[in-house]
Amino acid sequence: MITLFSTPKPFAGHIGVIQRNALCSWQRLHPDIEVILFGDDPGAEEVCRELGIRHIPEVRRNRHGTKYLASIYDQAQELARHELLCHVNCDILLLSDFRLAIECLLRNTTRFVAAGRRWDADLATPLAFQQPFWEQEIRRLAKQTNRQRPPQWMDYFVFPRGFYHHKIPKFVIGRPGWDPWLLWFAIASNVPVVDLSRDVSAVHQNHDYSYHPLGEKGVWEGEEAQENYGFLEGGRKYRTLESATHVLRFGQLRQNRMRWLALPKRELRLLASRLWYLFLKVSLPVRHRLGFRREGLVFAYWRRRRAPRQ
Repeated sequence: MITLFSTPKPFAGHIGVIQRNALCSWQRLHPDIEVILFGDDPGAEEVCRELGIRHIPEVRRNRHGTKYLASIYDQAQELARHELLCHVNCDILLLSDFRLAIECLLRNTTRFVAAGRRWDADLATPLAFQQPFWEQEIRRLAKQTNRQRPPQWMDYFVFPRGFYHHKIPKFVIGRPGWDPWLLWFAIASNVPVVDLSRDVSAVHQNHDYSYHPLGEKGVWEGEEAQENYGFLEGGRKYRTLESATHVLRFGQLRQNRMRWLALPKRELRLLASRLWYLFLKVSLPVRHRLGFRREGLVFAYWRRRRAPRQ
């Protein structure tokens, strides 16, 4: 069927609970699912042994100890039992509609890259997988919360073995920037890119940013984030699901006839960013007198940009 792979944060507290939830949901997708977990994070070895998941502790890291994305992707493509792989963030619940979507794609082609937007939901306790309607309850909670992220938020990538092998720059995981690059590379390689967002309910279990010393601001604006952004070459190597060549809708693979709008939309967003920073520059004397700090305003702006659409 497919090999799912990921890398966790330490299995402690709330993060530990939601990561276990995610892993257990993946195992229930299909009898022939393979799950590989990369990294020697605290608790990973014990959880993998308990759940019967393949564990690969060795991952290359940068000077800060953050894992390199390429190390995980390269090893996954070398070690996977299946020819089709999927990288999933370790806090994402996958439901049976994911399996159905993959089966639908495989009936059409074997060479594609697929990704999708996520739904956010608040979950704080272990899921009762033994209950017959656990999946329906999760789907209901996600739709009731009504927080599906915009097209730049991609938490899973499906691709054939070898497609990204030794191709990924020195992105670090857990920081922004690498997911739009993965999509850009697929589009630049003339491979069909499929947006699964309409048919797949990938549910992100909300969490805090306590794993970073500077919290959310450190994750999105810190030194490692800036290094990741550099590989996007000023946006030249940045694509979102708006640029997907195809969409899966009600089990039917269709061309994305709206993709021509993707680049104009991106240019408008870039223009908005430039105007915002121009405002910051022009308003500096007034803000200085009023005691407003530029860093706080910039962070507030990016938080608004990332806010879920209702």
